[in-house]
Amino acid sequence: MNTARVDIADVARASLAHLPELCRRWLPGGRIKGREWTCGALSGEPGQSCRVNLRTGRWCDFATGQKGGDAVSLCAAIHHLSQKEAAERLAAMLGMGGAANGH
Repeated sequence: MNTARVDIADVARASLAHLPELCRRWLPGGRIKGREWTCGALSGEPGQSCRVNLRTGRWCDFATGQKGGDAVSLCAAIHHLSQKEAAERLAAMLGMGGAANGH
C-alpha cells in the first residue's frame, strides 16, 4: 500500500490543463459551449444543467445545487469519493509521482 501524501491543491492545479479531456471522460454526454463543458448532470447525460468552467475548474450542477472549485471536487462528486481519494485518483491518472494507482 502506498502511503505517500498527495497534495490536493497541487493535483487541482495540475488537473486544469487536462480538464477538457477529464470532462469528456467523466461527463460523456456533454459538449464545450464557450469556456464551459455543459451537460445535463454529474452522471454525464446531455443537457445544460451542469457546467464546468474549463479555465478555472469551478463547476455547478444547477439542478441539484452541487458545486465545487476544481477537478478534485468534481471527481469526488462524480465518483462518490472523498477529496483525498479523488486527489489520489487524479494524481495517478496524471502520472504525478507518489500517487496510488487508480483511474
